[in-house]
Amino acid sequence: MDRLSLSEGQIYGVMGPSGAGKSTLLRLLNLLDEPTAGRILYRGRDTARYRPRLELRRRMAMVFQKPVLFDGTVFENVAYGLRLRGLPGREVRRKVAENLRAVGLEHLAKERARTLSGGEAQRVALARALILEPDVLLLDEPTSNLDPQNVALLEELIRNANSRMGTTVILVTHNVFQARRLADRVVFLYEGRVVEEGAAAEVFSSPRDERTRAFVHGDMVY
Repeated sequence: MDRLSLSEGQIYGVMGPSGAGKSTLLRLLNLLDEPTAGRILYRGRDTARYRPRLELRRRMAMVFQKPVLFDGTVFENVAYGLRLRGLPGREVRRKVAENLRAVGLEHLAKERARTLSGGEAQRVALARALILEPDVLLLDEPTSNLDPQNVALLEELIRNANSRMGTTVILVTHNVFQARRLADRVVFLYEGRVVEEGAAAEVFSSPRDERTRAFVHGDMVY
């Protein structure tokens, strides 16, 4: 498949074996890398010709598999993006408090971010992304190293962002069960190409491509 179209307001589960190009796809969508061929359009506009690109990137937020937190307090980490945008201090404090409450970490606002557990750190990273109210939320295996309780909590936060703000979510995951729980649509990558894209229920019940079928049935795909 040479073309991939993503619709606004959907949750996409991006799946495929290791090395299929899932993280590369996220980096391209987040405008961190530029394609060597083809084009990336955002709402019909060629991102390579869109200036300033910073304006586009500010409409997106990305959370990595291993959370990258600054050497400061939890509050400072979550407030960072808002301060870059020049919001007044009172507004920053209000929004940070709301978002920390949403992820259940308001009691840790003054703690050093790098002392947190893995689950807490990932919740801070997600709060830092969601506080910007992005049009697009890009998630690269955000729950792969978390216990079931934290997985459930982050999945609920992702659902809420999608339903409450209409955020388009593009979630890379190896977890077929997670994709079944969250995704409206599924994209299956293999060797850097999109081999299947469709409604999640259809892809899981009757995949068209044999490689997708092998993956969702738990067979190893190389």
